[in-house]
Amino acid sequence: MIDYYRRVADRVLPQLRDRPLVMRRFPDGIREDGFYQKDTPDHFPDWIRTVTLEKKEGGTVTHVVCDDAATLVYLADQGTIELHTLLAPAGRPDRPDRLVLDLDPSTDDLTPVVEGARVIRDLLDDLGVTGFVGSTGSRGVHVHVLLDGAEGFEAARSSARRLAEAVVATDPGRFTVEQSKQARGDRLFVDTLRNSFGQHAIAPYSLRARDGAPIAVPLTWEEATASSFDPRAVTIRNVFRRLGAQGDDPWSGMGRHRYSIGRISERLDRREKRSSAGDA
Repeated sequence: MIDYYRRVADRVLPQLRDRPLVMRRFPDGIREDGFYQKDTPDHFPDWIRTVTLEKKEGGTVTHVVCDDAATLVYLADQGTIELHTLLAPAGRPDRPDRLVLDLDPSTDDLTPVVEGARVIRDLLDDLGVTGFVGSTGSRGVHVHVLLDGAEGFEAARSSARRLAEAVVATDPGRFTVEQSKQARGDRLFVDTLRNSFGQHAIAPYSLRARDGAPIAVPLTWEEATASSFDPRAVTIRNVFRRLGAQGDDPWSGMGRHRYSIGRISERLDRREKRSSAGDA
C-alpha cells in the first residue's frame, strides 16, 4: 500500500494539494474496524501541513493537507487507506471550487449507473459544461464540475440539486433524488448531499478499504458509459498496467474548465424554457 501511494504520487497529488483531507484509517487492516478521522492526531510530525477550520456546529477541526509525496507516504504508513477531500480549498473553506454528483445504485446492478452517466454526460453537453467522471472504487461514479469559487455552499448545493433534478426529469422511473432508501426503491439515487460545508468525496487514485484493493480512478466518458463498466475493475494489482497504457490522465487540464454557479443556472434556465416550449 505504501509503495502504491509512493508510485502514484504524481497522479494523486494534484487532486490533494491545498485541500483539507479526511483520512479513513485502518491501523489493524481492513478485517478490523476502521474510522474516519478529520482531526490531525497529536503524534503526527510538525512537518505535516495542517489547516484549522471552524466546525458548522461550533469548535474547530485541524485537517491534514497533503501537498507532497512525503506526507502521502507518511499517511499510508499510518494506516490511511482511503483519502477523502473537502470540496473547498484550505484557504477558502467556505467557497467550494467543485460540485459533485454521486450516482449511488440501490442494488448491485450497475446498469442504472451506466445509464445515469450517459444522461449526465448528455445533460452537461447540452449545457456546454465540461464535467469529469470517475469511478468510486465501490459501486458508483462521481461526476465533478469545477467551479470558480466565487459563491458559497448553499449556492453550490442548489445548483447540484437542479442538475440532479434535470437528470431525474429524463426518466423518474429510473432515477431519483429521494434520500430515503425506502422511497428510492430500485431507482438510482442522484446524490447531491456532498455539496455541503464539511462534507467530502473520495479522491481520485485513492485505494478503497475493500477486498482486492479497488481504486477510485478518473475515467473517460466512454469508459463510464460502456455497458461493460465496473467501478471496481481497477485494483492495486492492475492499476499500473492501466496507467502505462493510458498515457495522459483523463482529468489532465481540468483546471481550464471552471464555471460560475450563475452561469450554470442561466444555462439550466434556458434549457428548461426550451423544454417547456417543446411540451407546449
